[in-house]
Amino acid sequence: MKLSWLDIRSLNTDLKHAITEEALHQRIDALVADDPADFDTLPPTVKKVLFPQGTPLPGDFGTADLVIVDPGSHGTTPAELAAHHPDTEFGRYVEIIDAPTLEEACQAARTERWSLLSFRDPTKIPLEIVIAAAARATGSMITMASDIEESEIICGVLEHGSDGVMMAPKEVGEATALKAAANDDEPELELVELTVTRTRHVGMGERACVDTCSHFGTDEGILVGSHSKGMVLCVSETHPLPYMPTRPFRVNAGAIHSYTLGSDERTSYLSELEAGKKVMAVDVKGQTRLVTVGRVKIETRPLIAIDAVAPDGTGVNLILQDDWHVRVLGPGGVVLNSTELEPGDILLGYLPSEDRHVGYPIDEFCLEK
Repeated sequence: MKLSWLDIRSLNTDLKHAITEEALHQRIDALVADDPADFDTLPPTVKKVLFPQGTPLPGDFGTADLVIVDPGSHGTTPAELAAHHPDTEFGRYVEIIDAPTLEEACQAARTERWSLLSFRDPTKIPLEIVIAAAARATGSMITMASDIEESEIICGVLEHGSDGVMMAPKEVGEATALKAAANDDEPELELVELTVTRTRHVGMGERACVDTCSHFGTDEGILVGSHSKGMVLCVSETHPLPYMPTRPFRVNAGAIHSYTLGSDERTSYLSELEAGKKVMAVDVKGQTRLVTVGRVKIETRPLIAIDAVAPDGTGVNLILQDDWHVRVLGPGGVVLNSTELEPGDILLGYLPSEDRHVGYPIDEFCLEK
């Protein structure tokens, strides 16, 4: 989970009130203001960050929890202020415009409890350098973003991302979007063991290979199923095959009608996936991450249907390409060739608890056969 800071300094009174209410409801981590009076009505559940950029520091910090200092314009440092105000935290602001200010940012990220960084140029290479320089630091680095899209990018730079993002919202709704962008924690799914009951050849149809922009692990794949309440863990093509090289970015996932999981555990049909969309990668321990789809290859192939049952009696069905090299995962990461499955074999799967309406989970009656 990345820290989400909302900059309310430039908002008019009405919009500031509305966005502050939204921010509190969404549990935004901090509100950033340049006037201590803006903190008077805020509850203790949100961090109050005072940042009078380009203006002198006030004589009284009010109820601010953290004061961001720009030594160049304020004429003092966080350490000097901390000596006189032991009950308030202080951080350093750095605008990165060239090599000297980049080094200043690296130093701040390594040594300060809080560092707030603004990058003038659109390239993320300077941010990568600061993140690498502060890899072993114990402080928190907050990076300023211009919009939600940049916030998402900042959270993922060098796989680690900045510790947090500060953004000035332009309208109601952006506090919610910022919180979602900063929430990089993917759920851990409780996988179950499914017992194969039968397999059968079902003729020709279209199947989808999902090619992603990421390397899968050898015990990782995506969950796929004919029904929204039962899915099987289909393994990526990370394991050696005869006649062809491995393709560690690919999952030969199944017939195009099948469900798979994406962000917020929302389902998509395999036929709906396309370049740029997200799909949930899952390993045999149930750990998940979102990966970006690079392309989906839909081709006509012979198909095989696999029926299985969960310990609670839930029936699960998966239709795959009818070929030996298409595989699924069993307990402990055992790789199982789909055409060699027999009744009694054990697969790993997942049983979502709700039915689906346009991919969203919903508690309603729905019969799938």
